[in-house]
Amino acid sequence: MNSLDCMQQAALQCETLRAQLAGAARSLAEFYRRLEQISSQIHKNMEVRDQTFAQDFNTFCQTLRHDTDTQETAWAQIRAQVRTWTKNDYGADMALPAKGFNNKAKTLSRMCDEFTTEYHRFYRLYQGFTAQKLNVWLLTSCAETCNNLTDKILFLAREIAQKAERYRR
Repeated sequence: MNSLDCMQQAALQCETLRAQLAGAARSLAEFYRRLEQISSQIHKNMEVRDQTFAQDFNTFCQTLRHDTDTQETAWAQIRAQVRTWTKNDYGADMALPAKGFNNKAKTLSRMCDEFTTEYHRFYRLYQGFTAQKLNVWLLTSCAETCNNLTDKILFLAREIAQKAERYRR
């Protein structure tokens, strides 16, 4: 695989991860709303109507962990491929794709920030909730992995863009 193909694959993988994080952030916002409602019902000594919350949340966490692990493996392969590039791989035709990848990485970073915000919002409400057994530790692990992976992607994108610009001349 040449460097342009690798850049296209990286950009596609970046978009996939961004879409996954966007979906996870929306789901987490919905779980926050449901947990808020359950907490209110418990506080008022009412019967909890949402009987599937714990099962749905735990399934969400397991799916998110699987998706995160898949992304981590894919990005490890891309980073390993980029590390093998030489000066010749950063030709004049790499500058534009490198800048595009850098922009996609920045967009991914913003989406990761939104996901992290939803996670902290959910976690703050969950701290006082002990009525059901939830796999919040798995969600915490996924959030940390996503943050670390996004940092690595941003670093990779900046490095590629800088080298492409430097070697273009």
